[in-house]
Amino acid sequence: MKVAVLGAAGGIGQALSLLLKTQLPAGSELALYDVAPVVPGVAVDLSHIPTDVAVTGHGKDELAEALTGCDIVLIPAGVPRKPGMDRSDLFNINAGIVKNLIEAVADNCPKACIGVITNPVNTTVAIAAEVLKAKGVYDKNKLFGVTTLDVIRSETFVANLKGLKTTEVHVPVIGGHSGTTILPLLSQVEGVSFTDEEIASLTTRIQNAGTEVVEAKAGGGSATLSMGQAAARFCLSLVAAMQGEAVIEYTYVQVDGSDDAAFFAHPVRLGANGVEEILPYGDLSDFEENAKNSMLEGLRGDIKMGVDFVNG
Repeated sequence: MKVAVLGAAGGIGQALSLLLKTQLPAGSELALYDVAPVVPGVAVDLSHIPTDVAVTGHGKDELAEALTGCDIVLIPAGVPRKPGMDRSDLFNINAGIVKNLIEAVADNCPKACIGVITNPVNTTVAIAAEVLKAKGVYDKNKLFGVTTLDVIRSETFVANLKGLKTTEVHVPVIGGHSGTTILPLLSQVEGVSFTDEEIASLTTRIQNAGTEVVEAKAGGGSATLSMGQAAARFCLSLVAAMQGEAVIEYTYVQVDGSDDAAFFAHPVRLGANGVEEILPYGDLSDFEENAKNSMLEGLRGDIKMGVDFVNG
Protein backbone atom coordinates (compact mmCIF):
# COMPACT_ATOMS: atom_id res chain seq x y z
CA MET A 1 0.00 0.00 0.00
CA LYS A 2 1.14 3.52 -0.74
CA VAL A 3 -0.54 6.15 1.44
CA ALA A 4 0.00 9.89 1.05
CA VAL A 5 -0.67 12.42 3.80
CA LEU A 6 -1.14 15.91 2.35
CA GLY A 7 -0.49 18.42 5.10
CA ALA A 8 1.81 16.07 6.97
CA ALA A 9 3.72 18.73 8.92
CA GLY A 10 0.63 20.06 10.73
CA GLY A 11 -0.76 18.94 14.06
CA ILE A 12 -3.14 16.36 12.58
CA GLY A 13 -0.67 15.38 9.85
CA GLN A 14 2.16 14.57 12.25
CA ALA A 15 -0.04 12.58 14.64
CA LEU A 16 -1.61 10.71 11.72
CA SER A 17 1.76 10.01 10.10
CA LEU A 18 3.17 8.64 13.35
CA LEU A 19 0.24 6.25 13.75
CA LEU A 20 0.45 5.08 10.13
CA LYS A 21 4.22 4.55 10.36
CA THR A 22 3.66 2.23 13.31
CA GLN A 23 0.47 0.51 12.12
CA LEU A 24 0.41 0.20 8.32
CA PRO A 25 1.13 -3.32 7.00
CA ALA A 26 4.79 -4.22 6.50
CA GLY A 27 6.03 -3.25 3.06
CA SER A 28 3.79 -0.17 2.82
CA GLU A 29 5.01 3.23 1.74
CA LEU A 30 4.05 6.49 3.47
CA ALA A 31 4.51 9.68 1.44
CA LEU A 32 4.41 12.91 3.44
CA TYR A 33 3.68 16.19 1.64
CA ASP A 34 3.49 19.72 2.98
CA VAL A 35 4.29 23.26 1.88
CA ALA A 36 5.92 23.80 5.30
CA PRO A 37 9.73 23.44 5.07
CA VAL A 38 9.89 21.03 8.02
CA VAL A 39 8.29 18.12 6.15
CA PRO A 40 11.58 16.44 5.12
CA GLY A 41 12.56 16.56 8.80
CA VAL A 42 9.26 15.01 9.86
CA ALA A 43 9.92 12.19 7.37
CA VAL A 44 13.48 11.64 8.65
CA ASP A 45 12.23 11.72 12.25
CA LEU A 46 9.61 9.04 11.52
CA SER A 47 12.04 6.98 9.45
CA HIS A 48 14.04 6.25 12.64
CA ILE A 49 11.11 4.26 14.06
CA PRO A 50 11.79 0.54 13.48
CA THR A 51 8.84 -0.60 11.37
CA ASP A 52 8.79 -1.95 7.82
CA VAL A 53 7.03 1.11 6.43
CA ALA A 54 9.12 3.31 4.16
CA VAL A 55 8.66 7.06 4.72
CA THR A 56 9.41 9.77 2.17
CA GLY A 57 9.13 13.54 2.61
CA HIS A 58 8.02 15.86 -0.19
CA GLY A 59 8.20 19.65 -0.20
CA LYS A 60 5.94 22.15 -1.92
CA ASP A 61 7.26 21.44 -5.46
CA GLU A 62 7.09 17.64 -5.08
CA LEU A 63 3.35 16.99 -4.83
CA ALA A 64 3.20 14.88 -8.01
CA GLU A 65 6.03 12.69 -6.73
CA ALA A 66 4.24 12.17 -3.41
CA LEU A 67 0.99 11.17 -5.14
CA THR A 68 2.23 8.94 -7.96
CA GLY A 69 1.20 5.34 -7.35
CA CYS A 70 -0.94 6.08 -4.27
CA ASP A 71 -3.69 3.72 -3.14
CA ILE A 72 -5.00 6.08 -0.44
CA VAL A 73 -4.67 9.87 -0.09
CA LEU A 74 -5.49 11.55 3.21
CA ILE A 75 -5.93 15.33 3.29
CA PRO A 76 -5.61 17.12 6.65
CA ALA A 77 -4.03 20.21 5.00
CA GLY A 78 -5.41 23.63 5.86
CA VAL A 79 -5.69 26.07 8.72
CA PRO A 80 -7.09 24.93 12.08
CA ARG A 81 -9.99 26.48 13.89
CA LYS A 82 -9.19 29.17 16.49
CA PRO A 83 -11.36 30.40 19.38
CA GLY A 84 -14.42 32.25 18.13
CA MET A 85 -14.21 30.70 14.64
CA ASP A 86 -16.80 28.31 13.33
CA ARG A 87 -16.09 25.95 10.49
CA SER A 88 -17.57 28.31 7.91
CA ASP A 89 -14.87 30.85 8.84
CA LEU A 90 -12.31 28.34 7.61
CA PHE A 91 -14.00 28.04 4.27
CA ASN A 92 -12.32 30.76 2.23
CA ILE A 93 -8.80 29.55 3.07
CA ASN A 94 -9.30 25.81 3.13
CA ALA A 95 -11.57 25.56 0.08
CA GLY A 96 -8.78 26.74 -2.21
CA ILE A 97 -6.23 24.43 -0.59
CA VAL A 98 -8.46 21.38 -1.06
CA LYS A 99 -9.30 22.32 -4.65
CA ASN A 100 -5.60 22.52 -5.60
CA LEU A 101 -4.69 19.27 -3.87
CA ILE A 102 -7.59 17.34 -5.42
CA GLU A 103 -6.58 18.59 -8.89
CA ALA A 104 -3.15 17.06 -8.27
CA VAL A 105 -4.72 13.80 -7.07
CA ALA A 106 -6.80 13.67 -10.26
CA ASP A 107 -3.67 14.17 -12.36
CA ASN A 108 -1.35 11.76 -10.53
CA CYS A 109 -3.38 8.99 -8.87
CA PRO A 110 -6.97 9.22 -10.16
CA LYS A 111 -7.91 5.76 -8.90
CA ALA A 112 -6.84 6.37 -5.29
CA CYS A 113 -9.29 6.40 -2.39
CA ILE A 114 -9.42 9.92 -0.94
CA GLY A 115 -10.12 10.75 2.70
CA VAL A 116 -10.92 14.44 3.23
CA ILE A 117 -10.17 15.67 6.76
CA THR A 118 -9.85 19.41 6.06
CA ASN A 119 -12.70 21.38 7.59
CA PRO A 120 -15.42 22.28 6.85
CA VAL A 121 -15.80 18.63 5.73
CA ASN A 122 -19.49 19.14 4.86
CA THR A 123 -18.27 21.49 2.13
CA THR A 124 -14.74 20.35 1.23
CA VAL A 125 -15.96 16.88 0.18
CA ALA A 126 -18.39 18.51 -2.26
CA ILE A 127 -15.51 20.63 -3.59
CA ALA A 128 -13.44 17.48 -4.11
CA ALA A 129 -16.29 15.77 -5.96
CA GLU A 130 -16.80 18.71 -8.33
CA VAL A 131 -13.05 18.99 -9.08
CA LEU A 132 -12.84 15.26 -9.82
CA LYS A 133 -15.92 15.49 -12.07
CA ALA A 134 -14.34 18.38 -14.00
CA LYS A 135 -11.24 16.23 -14.48
CA GLY A 136 -13.37 13.29 -15.65
CA VAL A 137 -12.13 10.93 -12.93
CA TYR A 138 -14.83 11.08 -10.23
CA ASP A 139 -15.66 7.78 -8.54
CA LYS A 140 -18.18 8.37 -5.73
CA ASN A 141 -17.14 5.08 -4.13
CA LYS A 142 -13.61 6.38 -3.53
CA LEU A 143 -14.31 9.78 -1.96
CA PHE A 144 -14.85 10.00 1.80
CA GLY A 145 -15.31 12.69 4.39
CA VAL A 146 -13.56 11.37 7.48
CA THR A 147 -16.13 11.69 10.29
CA THR A 148 -14.59 8.98 12.48
CA LEU A 149 -13.72 11.58 15.13
CA ASP A 150 -17.43 12.02 15.88
CA VAL A 151 -17.70 8.25 16.40
CA ILE A 152 -14.71 7.90 18.72
CA ARG A 153 -15.78 10.93 20.76
CA SER A 154 -19.29 9.48 21.11
CA GLU A 155 -17.93 6.12 22.22
CA THR A 156 -15.61 7.77 24.75
CA PHE A 157 -18.27 10.04 26.23
CA VAL A 158 -20.87 7.25 26.50
CA ALA A 159 -18.38 4.82 28.06
CA ASN A 160 -17.27 7.43 30.60
CA LEU A 161 -20.85 8.37 31.48
CA LYS A 162 -21.99 4.77 31.92
CA GLY A 163 -18.80 3.29 33.41
CA LEU A 164 -18.26 0.93 30.48
CA LYS A 165 -15.17 -0.21 28.59
CA THR A 166 -14.73 1.96 25.49
CA THR A 167 -14.05 -1.19 23.44
CA GLU A 168 -17.55 -2.44 24.26
CA VAL A 169 -19.40 0.71 23.19
CA HIS A 170 -20.50 1.29 19.60
CA VAL A 171 -22.26 4.55 18.75
CA PRO A 172 -23.57 5.14 15.21
CA VAL A 173 -23.09 8.76 14.09
CA ILE A 174 -24.80 10.03 10.94
CA GLY A 175 -25.26 13.35 9.12
CA GLY A 176 -22.40 15.77 8.65
CA HIS A 177 -19.26 16.85 10.50
CA SER A 178 -20.01 20.15 12.20
CA GLY A 179 -22.29 21.36 14.95
CA THR A 180 -25.89 20.20 14.74
CA THR A 181 -25.25 18.24 11.53
CA ILE A 182 -23.46 15.66 13.72
CA LEU A 183 -26.14 13.22 14.88
CA PRO A 184 -25.21 10.42 17.30
CA LEU A 185 -27.87 7.70 17.32
CA LEU A 186 -27.89 7.07 21.05
CA SER A 187 -31.15 5.12 20.71
CA GLN A 188 -29.17 2.44 18.86
CA VAL A 189 -26.42 1.93 21.47
CA GLU A 190 -26.82 -1.70 22.52
CA GLY A 191 -27.19 -2.60 26.18
CA VAL A 192 -27.37 1.02 27.36
CA SER A 193 -30.34 3.19 28.25
CA PHE A 194 -30.35 6.96 28.62
CA THR A 195 -32.70 9.44 30.22
CA ASP A 196 -34.04 12.23 28.02
CA GLU A 197 -31.71 14.63 29.85
CA GLU A 198 -28.69 12.41 29.16
CA ILE A 199 -29.59 12.17 25.48
CA ALA A 200 -29.92 15.94 25.15
CA SER A 201 -26.70 16.75 27.02
CA LEU A 202 -24.63 13.98 25.36
CA THR A 203 -25.82 14.97 21.90
CA THR A 204 -24.91 18.60 22.53
CA ARG A 205 -21.50 17.65 23.94
CA ILE A 206 -20.69 15.42 20.94
CA GLN A 207 -21.76 18.18 18.55
CA ASN A 208 -19.62 20.77 20.34
CA ALA A 209 -16.65 18.56 21.22
CA GLY A 210 -14.40 20.33 18.70
CA THR A 211 -15.10 23.66 20.38
CA GLU A 212 -14.35 22.02 23.75
CA VAL A 213 -10.83 21.25 22.51
CA VAL A 214 -10.31 24.64 20.82
CA GLU A 215 -11.24 26.47 24.03
CA ALA A 216 -9.18 24.16 26.24
CA LYS A 217 -6.11 24.79 24.06
CA ALA A 218 -6.68 28.54 24.59
CA GLY A 219 -5.80 29.58 21.06
CA GLY A 220 -3.06 26.98 20.70
CA GLY A 221 -4.84 24.81 18.16
CA SER A 222 -7.76 22.51 17.54
CA ALA A 223 -8.33 18.75 17.84
CA THR A 224 -5.13 17.33 16.35
CA LEU A 225 -4.27 14.23 18.36
CA SER A 226 -7.79 12.76 18.51
CA MET A 227 -8.31 13.64 14.84
CA GLY A 228 -5.01 11.97 13.97
CA GLN A 229 -6.18 8.82 15.74
CA ALA A 230 -9.59 8.96 14.05
CA ALA A 231 -8.06 9.42 10.59
CA ALA A 232 -5.60 6.58 11.21
CA ARG A 233 -8.45 4.29 12.26
CA PHE A 234 -10.35 5.12 9.08
CA CYS A 235 -7.27 4.65 6.88
CA LEU A 236 -6.39 1.31 8.48
CA SER A 237 -10.00 0.14 8.04
CA LEU A 238 -9.75 1.09 4.37
CA VAL A 239 -6.43 -0.77 4.03
CA ALA A 240 -7.93 -3.88 5.66
CA ALA A 241 -10.97 -3.70 3.37
CA MET A 242 -8.79 -3.29 0.28
CA GLN A 243 -6.95 -6.44 1.35
CA GLY A 244 -10.17 -8.44 1.60
CA GLU A 245 -11.39 -8.04 5.18
CA ALA A 246 -15.03 -7.25 5.95
CA VAL A 247 -15.11 -3.73 7.40
CA ILE A 248 -17.91 -1.30 8.26
CA GLU A 249 -17.18 2.33 9.15
CA TYR A 250 -19.29 5.47 9.42
CA THR A 251 -18.21 8.03 6.83
CA TYR A 252 -19.52 11.01 4.85
CA VAL A 253 -20.19 9.85 1.29
CA GLN A 254 -22.33 10.61 -1.75
CA VAL A 255 -25.74 9.00 -1.27
CA ASP A 256 -27.79 8.71 -4.46
CA GLY A 257 -31.56 8.99 -4.18
CA SER A 258 -31.46 10.00 -0.52
CA ASP A 259 -34.14 12.17 1.05
CA ASP A 260 -31.46 13.56 3.38
CA ALA A 261 -28.68 15.26 1.39
CA ALA A 262 -26.36 14.57 -1.56
CA PHE A 263 -23.61 13.73 0.96
CA PHE A 264 -24.41 12.16 4.31
CA ALA A 265 -22.53 10.12 6.90
CA HIS A 266 -23.79 6.54 6.80
CA PRO A 267 -22.59 3.14 7.86
CA VAL A 268 -20.63 1.91 4.85
CA ARG A 269 -19.29 -1.52 3.95
CA LEU A 270 -15.79 -0.98 2.62
CA GLY A 271 -14.06 -3.18 0.08
CA ALA A 272 -11.33 -3.37 -2.51
CA ASN A 273 -12.79 -0.44 -4.47
CA GLY A 274 -13.82 1.81 -1.59
CA VAL A 275 -17.55 1.84 -0.86
CA GLU A 276 -19.01 -1.60 -1.55
CA GLU A 277 -22.40 -0.82 -0.02
CA ILE A 278 -24.04 2.09 1.76
CA LEU A 279 -26.01 0.57 4.62
CA PRO A 280 -29.22 2.00 6.10
CA TYR A 281 -28.83 3.79 9.41
CA GLY A 282 -31.96 2.21 10.85
CA ASP A 283 -34.88 3.58 12.81
CA LEU A 284 -34.49 6.89 14.61
CA SER A 285 -36.07 7.96 17.88
CA ASP A 286 -38.40 10.96 17.83
CA PHE A 287 -35.57 13.11 19.27
CA GLU A 288 -33.19 11.96 16.51
CA GLU A 289 -35.77 12.36 13.76
CA ASN A 290 -36.45 15.93 14.86
CA ALA A 291 -32.73 16.69 15.12
CA LYS A 292 -32.12 15.29 11.65
CA ASN A 293 -34.96 17.22 10.06
CA SER A 294 -33.85 20.48 11.64
CA MET A 295 -30.23 20.17 10.43
CA LEU A 296 -30.83 19.08 6.83
CA GLU A 297 -31.28 22.55 5.40
CA GLY A 298 -27.96 23.65 6.86
CA LEU A 299 -26.16 20.56 5.61
CA ARG A 300 -27.58 20.98 2.09
CA GLY A 301 -26.46 24.61 2.19
CA ASP A 302 -22.92 23.53 3.16
CA ILE A 303 -22.83 21.14 0.20
CA LYS A 304 -24.17 23.76 -2.22
CA MET A 305 -21.44 26.15 -1.07
CA GLY A 306 -18.83 23.60 -2.16
CA VAL A 307 -20.46 22.97 -5.52
CA ASP A 308 -20.77 26.71 -6.17
CA PHE A 309 -17.14 27.32 -5.17
CA VAL A 310 -15.93 25.08 -7.99
CA ASN A 311 -18.57 25.83 -10.60
CA GLY A 312 -19.06 29.54 -9.95
